[in-house]
Amino acid sequence: CHATADRVEVRGRDLCADLIGKVDFVQMMMFEVFGRMPMAVETRVVNAVMVAVMEHGFTPSTIAARMIYSSGPEALQGAMAAGVLAGGSVLLGTTENCARLLQRIVDAPEGLQAAARREAEAHRASGKQISGFGHPWHHPDDPRTLRLFALARELGLSCRYVDAAQALSIAVDAAYGKHLTMNASTAFAALFCEIGIPVEIMRGFI
Repeated sequence: CHATADRVEVRGRDLCADLIGKVDFVQMMMFEVFGRMPMAVETRVVNAVMVAVMEHGFTPSTIAARMIYSSGPEALQGAMAAGVLAGGSVLLGTTENCARLLQRIVDAPEGLQAAARREAEAHRASGKQISGFGHPWHHPDDPRTLRLFALARELGLSCRYVDAAQALSIAVDAAYGKHLTMNASTAFAALFCEIGIPVEIMRGFI
């Protein structure tokens, strides 16, 4: 970005003449990240994910934000920071981990089903929680996940990562001997991978 007395330039585009009133917030965000304007399908995917996470009741991040706001309502930025800091490997920060897992499955030479079984069995054997599975409220399925997967097919995406996620869900149920809800983090990861958002910056989105 570069500013002069009468002009603000962002990645070579005139902020006032080319961008304000002509692109939406998600388009501008992706323009900043990628250095190009997103395609329509990319914008729709990111908008859908942002809508899906807009509100979800009492979670650690929202509770932290609300508590800090109660103690200092004159400093909204403190509450926002508290909510962001509550994102970690269990909640909010799981999209990146899910994406790495799905990428391993998609890239595996043995195919989706075999790779999904390998990953599920390895997690089960290690005793570690598998990112993107389990939910305290949504059973048997997370409605956000179902809708986002349906949207991916409606938009004509390749659905390689959606297929990988669904193969993983089947493998996880088999490995753990019970049904584990595939939560929205896996859907976010699958759709972001479908449109090529780098794994390294997914935590910046959610």
